[in-house]
Amino acid sequence: MAETSTSFSSSMSSSPITHIDEDHIYSVLELLPFDSILSFSMTCRRFRSIASSDSLWRSICWRDWGHEESMNGPLLEGVGSWKRLYEKVFRMGSVSCVRLSAREGDGASPRARASHSLNFISDCLVLFGGGCEGGRHLDDTWVAYIGNGVRRALNWKQISSGTPPGRFGQTCTIVSDALVLFGGINDNGIRQNDTWVGQVTRDKNLETKISWRLLEVASITPPPRGAHAECCIGNRFLVIYGGIGLDGLRLNDTWMLDLSNGPRSAEWREIVTLRSPPARSGHSLTWVGGTCIALFGGRGNGYEVLGDVWLLDIGGEHPEWMELLYDSCNTPDMASLPRVGHSSTPIVGGRVLIYGGEDTHRHRKDDFWVLDINASPTIKTRIKTAELKRSPMWKRLKAEGCQPGGRSFHRACIDRSGRRVYVFGGMVDGVLQPAEALGLRFDGELYLLEVLG
Repeated sequence: MAETSTSFSSSMSSSPITHIDEDHIYSVLELLPFDSILSFSMTCRRFRSIASSDSLWRSICWRDWGHEESMNGPLLEGVGSWKRLYEKVFRMGSVSCVRLSAREGDGASPRARASHSLNFISDCLVLFGGGCEGGRHLDDTWVAYIGNGVRRALNWKQISSGTPPGRFGQTCTIVSDALVLFGGINDNGIRQNDTWVGQVTRDKNLETKISWRLLEVASITPPPRGAHAECCIGNRFLVIYGGIGLDGLRLNDTWMLDLSNGPRSAEWREIVTLRSPPARSGHSLTWVGGTCIALFGGRGNGYEVLGDVWLLDIGGEHPEWMELLYDSCNTPDMASLPRVGHSSTPIVGGRVLIYGGEDTHRHRKDDFWVLDINASPTIKTRIKTAELKRSPMWKRLKAEGCQPGGRSFHRACIDRSGRRVYVFGGMVDGVLQPAEALGLRFDGELYLLEVLG
């Protein structure tokens, strides 16, 4: 055996491939998938050293996840190197769950609610509105300072500052350093189509403040709606899709708010496409890198719960929706994917974390899935580099620790690291009481999910 190993090493050292310039080797490695690079590194000591270069793995991360995300410093916190980070993302198989608590003696905390908004901005969690017991809407804004690390006990503070009128089913998205809120439904069932901007600041006493103001836009605005979906693309454009309109019917229109020149000159315009996803509400819309957004799930006009995935690239002259197909035969539990009222959060590695929601019979889900858009067979036929990927489009994660349990119409947001997700509220199973339809109750717990352990 020793003679065989010595013979192999000798043949490798005399092989022309071992004398190739390092720059040329880097150029080849930058085109290979993860497992092929690892196989290459095991051929000889020189190749192992080259394949372990952190600059190489940074380039691989840029290639697969997009340059903008990989430049985010906190990505490497607690990981150490780009290679280790890529390996963790590639082999991601579980999510660690922790229930956070409010600090004792610090006063009140947000009441239980669902269909609210939750964002991570300026190192703070910001919670607004939602629906609560009795079908009433809420108009309160709460802030909890997180900072750069992880806090197991939080100090919630209610902010009293010209907040938008109470509502639930609204969307609220971070655009640059501000919150942009649109639409929603009040407790009289009236759909809204107003746009608000919230600016978050911290004064010299480290007190967090939010100043809300109604955004003045041109006469062209999306029709009033609630239970729609929204996301931001590159801190310049905000896109909404679908929802429940004035007549109670679900919508299938796409609108974009152009914030390229700042909020004061913002304009709404409808994106008219030849083909669009079926009308729906309670779905998700998530930025997946570049100028692309992904739509998933929701409830259709026939009250059916959907499990389809659609992609929209607004970078072209004529944006078009494209349905992404996936191989359900190679993915266990695929029948459980259709859902409404779930959360969809962009995480490290260009992936999307899907959690919870409910099915057609209003059974709440407690499962975690990772969606990798670039692994879709539809994308692979359009983008040659995606052929290098071997991971499935859908992957179910194991839940570890204090699991949040089944819930729907909760809200989730990601911190700057791209690895920590905060989840608050939602509808959960409750003890059936005479006043509780279907045994549902509102939840007021806050959870922290860590996707890389």
